Amino acid sequence: MLSVISRFIVLICLAFLAAYIASSNLGSFSGVAAAISVLSIPLIYSYINLARLRKFTLSDSVESMPLPSGYWEEIFFRLQRLVRNLKQQILSIEKQHHRFIEAFQASPNGIVMLDSEDHIEWCNAIAERFFGLSFKRDALQRINFLIRRPEFIQYLYKREFEDPLLMERMGPNANLSLMLQIFPFGDQRHLLLVQDVTDLQKADAMRRDFVANVSHEMRTPITVLMGFLETMQSLDLDRSQQSQYFDMMMSQAQRMKSLVEDLLTLANLEANTSPAPLQEMSITTLMALVKNDAEALSRGHHILSFEISNSNNLMGEEREILSAFGNLVSNAIRYTPETASVKVRWSVNERGEGEFSVADTGPGIASEHLSRLTERFYRVDRSRSRDTGGTGLGLAIVKHIANRHQAQLIITSAPGQGSTFTLRFPKERISE
Repeated sequence: MLSVISRFIVLICLAFLAAYIASSNLGSFSGVAAAISVLSIPLIYSYINLARLRKFTLSDSVESMPLPSGYWEEIFFRLQRLVRNLKQQILSIEKQHHRFIEAFQASPNGIVMLDSEDHIEWCNAIAERFFGLSFKRDALQRINFLIRRPEFIQYLYKREFEDPLLMERMGPNANLSLMLQIFPFGDQRHLLLVQDVTDLQKADAMRRDFVANVSHEMRTPITVLMGFLETMQSLDLDRSQQSQYFDMMMSQAQRMKSLVEDLLTLANLEANTSPAPLQEMSITTLMALVKNDAEALSRGHHILSFEISNSNNLMGEEREILSAFGNLVSNAIRYTPETASVKVRWSVNERGEGEFSVADTGPGIASEHLSRLTERFYRVDRSRSRDTGGTGLGLAIVKHIANRHQAQLIITSAPGQGSTFTLRFPKERISE
């Protein structure tokens, strides 16, 4: 570009030289006129090109401007190439910026960028939902003015960000547990990362409850066994008393055995989440096995009814299906008073779905308990459950077996009206 300007200056000097020579030959007046005419042509042409350049510059379209001729062609060509390259670089930077923004928005974690004074420079939608923020409204606001939890303000002011901070009862419904941590970056800026750990907290609470429940369930029979053993060691008992104590100890040992077996069954079901195989099982055989176990458990104290209204067989894992059916029937017998009725039925509905239902005329269950019946160790009446010999894991096992067979466990009950437990299997698991 400097060479072009130099040529332009030389051109002007030559024009003045030509004007001087012309004035010396033609006289002063005519020489000046000739000099002006010779000098005005390139100046006018330059002015026109500068005016065109100004016009296309104001409209931000320099790269589409037609190229003039002469020395201005090289200037405009280089200028156009420079503008085009700059725009391409800007467009590339903007695309990269948008990709970063989209990536941050797609993150399952909340992200908040803070400046050196803890003002919000940017945040993604997840952070907005976690903290009730709005970036358009809250941009450049101090974050401690918007998140006013004492533990967070203390964490922010201490500037000790090596460990994360757990904040509970967060979110729009105050039902979230959030784990957040601040990371320094750039020029005294900070990045606030927020993770939703609600499910992890619930799982940890369930684990603690599970351990406590197992310990509690095992403590009672172990205490009873130890008491009987100490009694038999310290006292001289006759054979009838010894026999009675042995029967009681056997009952407690059987209770612990049942609990351990149910725990192992539940652990295997939770570890195996794949769908159950499509092995055809005779529904007649299944109902016969369930009936034998039910009659042995009832000992003639209940009115038992078994009905097969459709001969279509069921496809699945026989051992698991037999366990699920047996748990539903045994629960009905345990919690139904003597002389009351328990009706077991297999049918196929109009949609082709198989239904195994167990209906009893027992005391029924209040509605507030229905949604929690499949929780491990959940009991409506704890003392009565222990008297009947239940482990509190039966319905949890049934639920997992149902999931393995793509089935639904449907519970309907009301106090004083009995209960009905139904396993509904999809038509894909019903044989033709």
